[in-house]
Amino acid sequence: MANFAELWQQVLATSWLEWLAVVLAIAYLILAAHQSLWCWLAAGMSCVIYTQLMFSAQLYMESILQVSYVALAIYGWWQWRYGKGQSDATEVRDFSWQWHLQWLLGLAIVASGIAWLLQTYTNADAVWLDTFTTVFSLFATWLLTRKQFSNWWYWLVIDAVYVYLYSSKGFVITGTLYLVYLILVVYAMRQWQSTQVVSEQCDNSG
Repeated sequence: MANFAELWQQVLATSWLEWLAVVLAIAYLILAAHQSLWCWLAAGMSCVIYTQLMFSAQLYMESILQVSYVALAIYGWWQWRYGKGQSDATEVRDFSWQWHLQWLLGLAIVASGIAWLLQTYTNADAVWLDTFTTVFSLFATWLLTRKQFSNWWYWLVIDAVYVYLYSSKGFVITGTLYLVYLILVVYAMRQWQSTQVVSEQCDNSG
């Protein structure tokens, strides 16, 4: 009962800004699941809000991540409107597992170096989780701008870590958001796969 009361107090203490960021973030993922160009507008607005929230919590890498997300939202909108993201996801060929392995190793080295620097020279909190989720979130978002289906596999792992990270920092609503995200990522995967099935059926019937 005490834990529930504490949780309820944290919910009541959640600022309207965090609530707005949560709503926009959910809208972003639902729109992305349907390959809507408007997902990038929702993402950009949400990330502007989260930049301020994360900086105030001394999650500096998360703050940098949110600023980078704003830039990626602009890039993603351009890609889906004019670039390689114009094509339907069913028409996009995913990268090979060797390609992903190379990037996984390279990004892990980069993230480890950044985490060490932050741990050594700053007062940043949860540096290893913060840094690794930051680096791989940027990578997964870039994959989404190219409509690579594999982006959803990365998000399954990243969002699970975020549930713990944000909840431990007192952002209960945001932690809950990432729990919802896990469900929505599965929904997005099924949505993209069902679109592919329909596309293949149309091709076969033709």
